[in-house]
Amino acid sequence: MVEKWIVETDLSQQYPFYTRANVGEVFPDPVAPSSFSFAFESENGPAGAEMGFRRAYAKIGVMELEEFPSDECLFLGVTGGYAYLNASALRMLGHRAPGMTYKDIDDAFFGDAPGVPDFVAKEGDDRPDLTAKIGETFGWVLTTPDLPEVAAEEKLVNQLRADRPELSAMSTKELSDFIWRRLDDHYEDLFTQHIYISFLATVPIGIITAVCNAIGQPEAALKLIAGVGDVESAQPSMVMWDLGRQVARSEALTAIFDAGIEGMDDRLRRAAAADPGADFAGFVEDFDEFLYHYGCRGPNEWETRCPTWETEPDLALAAIDRMRLADDGAAPQLSNADRAAEREALGAGIAEALAADPETQGQFLAALGAATVFMPGRERTKTNCIKLIHEARMAFREYGRRAVAAGTMPTVESISMLRRDEMEKFETDPAGFAEVVRQRWDHFEQVAELQEPFLFVGQPPPFADYPRRDANTVELLSSGDTLQGIPGCTGKARGIARVITDSHDPTALEPGDILVAPITDPSWTPLFVPAGAVVVDVGAPLSHAIIVSRELGIPCVVSATNATRCIPDGAEIEVDGDTGVITVLQKS
Repeated sequence: MVEKWIVETDLSQQYPFYTRANVGEVFPDPVAPSSFSFAFESENGPAGAEMGFRRAYAKIGVMELEEFPSDECLFLGVTGGYAYLNASALRMLGHRAPGMTYKDIDDAFFGDAPGVPDFVAKEGDDRPDLTAKIGETFGWVLTTPDLPEVAAEEKLVNQLRADRPELSAMSTKELSDFIWRRLDDHYEDLFTQHIYISFLATVPIGIITAVCNAIGQPEAALKLIAGVGDVESAQPSMVMWDLGRQVARSEALTAIFDAGIEGMDDRLRRAAAADPGADFAGFVEDFDEFLYHYGCRGPNEWETRCPTWETEPDLALAAIDRMRLADDGAAPQLSNADRAAEREALGAGIAEALAADPETQGQFLAALGAATVFMPGRERTKTNCIKLIHEARMAFREYGRRAVAAGTMPTVESISMLRRDEMEKFETDPAGFAEVVRQRWDHFEQVAELQEPFLFVGQPPPFADYPRRDANTVELLSSGDTLQGIPGCTGKARGIARVITDSHDPTALEPGDILVAPITDPSWTPLFVPAGAVVVDVGAPLSHAIIVSRELGIPCVVSATNATRCIPDGAEIEVDGDTGVITVLQKS
């Protein structure tokens, strides 16, 4: 067994509490050396996402740049193969922000996860000057009507996609230069914006939740932040739904989909070439348009080594296949419209009830408006990062294809096992890295089989103490048993539980089934549409599963600890998105 992962960061002694919360959606697998080089640490010290966190914290006013160590990562750590967030540093926002405590940060990131340690303030943690600065930032959140910087960055990354060069015509050196120039020029700036907007998106949500609790309607908070519209992570599902309707209306397309997912993209294109006047050509044209705009999405999309819908179109077609089986009434556009109408009516009613308290009423209305700005803004900043990474990914894959053709790499993805400085050496001595890459892939597979701790204080346990992921020591629930999670999106649903641990293969999910997943990223989003409800092992109010389920109108429960291990696959269950309770009605 490997004793240490290829890339590691030093862990902070001053800020010792680390968690997989949130970052587990971004880097669910062991961190590849190539991604480590631009997102965590370079040969010159902290880089990319780490610097983005620092700049965002300074921009909000939480900490000053002088407070950050110059020689080690603070916000992000890679240990035991996996990426962690420094929860101690995250809690400083709650501690220093006016009207907040560290518990607000804990609730946003951990939900009801067990083992979360108490926060103990240290000398120097209290900074009234920074509290005042944060207050000014929060005031801006409640008054700005739009986010022009985010819109400008969206235009930038879209132009980078439009300007993508013909990668096959570039030399190996040009490909390498292209990859790192793109990432060096833009990644830190885009990630800074993502973290900045993400933290500020908690401000209106916190106000809405506090008001609803104060008036005795805590359940209303979830409804008031649903159906806000223009949420980037939900948009692919809307387009996929329309593609699925094309299939459902066409006997010829249905026959191709009925033949199975494997090789479907190739079969569709051959059919379109053979009969351009049939339904195939129109579908392929629309699907190519979809891939142009959303091809950057996929499982583990922050990692350049992983496939996306553009690199493996069958992944997207598999999701469309699940949607085409649903009836027209399951259209996500309809659910979104219903949630939006409910949100507007409920918000107006609460505002009217607050008429006797103009100050609270004004703050509540401002928060409602800010939520419609910052929640979509958060998802757009995330997509901007993903689009940039995808441009680097496409060049990485071209680089990898050439190495495979030359016999110096076993797979296209193997290039991800090299750090940036090693890629430069590989160009002059490719054969010298063959054994290194082989060993690293072997190590990667070993580490990926282990279950990393969700949180730890100080140092994580050694590799030898990590349990295997397939070692299910959790007892299955029986009929009548319940599991408590956190409400994510309101509503109740009954259906057959389908435990799916890999979004690559969603074929077990039938319309109306309850999707039970370990964690979700945007590659899972299309599976929400045909599902009756969604249950996720981990998650919190700003996790991907909640944001998307609110837009699509799908009852959702997150932080249902060990749901994928204790809910029997095939059992009939009920999901209550208002209370967070999952009930096993009948085992199969």
